[in-house]
Amino acid sequence: MHWFGLAFLAALTLTTLARLWLSRRHVRHIAANRGSVPAEFSGRISLAAHQKAAEYTIAKERLGTIETLVAAALPLAFTLGGGLQLLSETWERVFDPGGFAHGIALIVSVVVVSGIVDLPFSVYRTFVIEARFGFNRMTLRLFVLDMIKAAAIGALLGIPFVLAVLWLMAKMGDWWWAAVWLVWVTFSLFVAMIVPTFIAPLFNKFSPLADESLRSRIEALLAKCGFRARGLFVMDGSKRTSHGNAYFTGFGAAKRIVLFDTLVSRLAAPEVEAVLAHELGHFSRHHVWKRMGVVSAASLALLWILGWLIGQEWFYAALGVRSQSTAMALILFFMIAPAFTFPLQPFASLYSRLHEYEADEYAARHADPRDLVHALVKLYEDNAATLTPDPLHSAFYDSHPPAVLRIARLQTQRA
Repeated sequence: MHWFGLAFLAALTLTTLARLWLSRRHVRHIAANRGSVPAEFSGRISLAAHQKAAEYTIAKERLGTIETLVAAALPLAFTLGGGLQLLSETWERVFDPGGFAHGIALIVSVVVVSGIVDLPFSVYRTFVIEARFGFNRMTLRLFVLDMIKAAAIGALLGIPFVLAVLWLMAKMGDWWWAAVWLVWVTFSLFVAMIVPTFIAPLFNKFSPLADESLRSRIEALLAKCGFRARGLFVMDGSKRTSHGNAYFTGFGAAKRIVLFDTLVSRLAAPEVEAVLAHELGHFSRHHVWKRMGVVSAASLALLWILGWLIGQEWFYAALGVRSQSTAMALILFFMIAPAFTFPLQPFASLYSRLHEYEADEYAARHADPRDLVHALVKLYEDNAATLTPDPLHSAFYDSHPPAVLRIARLQTQRA
């Protein structure tokens, strides 16, 4: 076997073992601490709620263990198992080998197969785990409709984008990777702009916030922070889940504030204001743009590497493929990349947690930090978020700080 094939096998094996080990640590740590509520939350969260969160997290982790194994088996089946070569040869009977139609058919086939493999996990997560713990409100009909809509939107936007990428790879010479990167950045911004007004309403109903008292508080907060938004909306998230959330979406003058109806019904007005102050902190500190900058830089680096690999015959042969094409190179590269980039995961998580702390500090200056603490405690309880994650697992994966550390830090701050 070629050295690169061995390197891929080694990276995939080590990544899979690390994921399984971290998951096992997480489950054991949560189980060991399920018998008592952490002292910092004593009197705020009941033992029953704490144990529900533990059981909910453990159930998700156990499903995640199976997903991890399947996630390792799938790229193996596609590459060294001959799956990609089989798909390529099948489409060669219909389209010219290496042509744009053949490339699109190959990429769509991989996406469809991957989606089919993932579907049972999505069904089990929604209709078994989420239902068992009282969170799911999704009907089977709505689930199927969502899936059809997502597939249609993915095809409508994704196929033209893939065609543009394949065309650039074929026509732009050695610097195709730079051209593709520019198109990808532009496409990403375009999608981010159309999601609030065109895509999101296909899945949910967005109604103007009717509570005048709450609207006045939020508008006063926006004025104090110098933030202009196009609208303040309540989303009917409760038709799918009882989990609550709030977020900002869009860019420039098209920015929107969206509150889940479950959040509005559960939190008091000052608590909603504090949650939004936290979200405003992300905008004030330009976290969205900073993250996009990091992702864009990483994407440019990855495309540059692919620009070199695409001309190496051993790249294909080492991964069990004989049919060389631009589409095949794209699929192979982005299929194996996660095995090699997994060690970067804790750095991405740390970067995100630092942003969360900065947003909390901003919220503490523009709202009462005690209200944010009260809101977070309610959200931890309502969403069954574990209060006792394994520290190493949390450092590796969590985009938000652990509850104990986050609350403790907020309690030292003053409005």
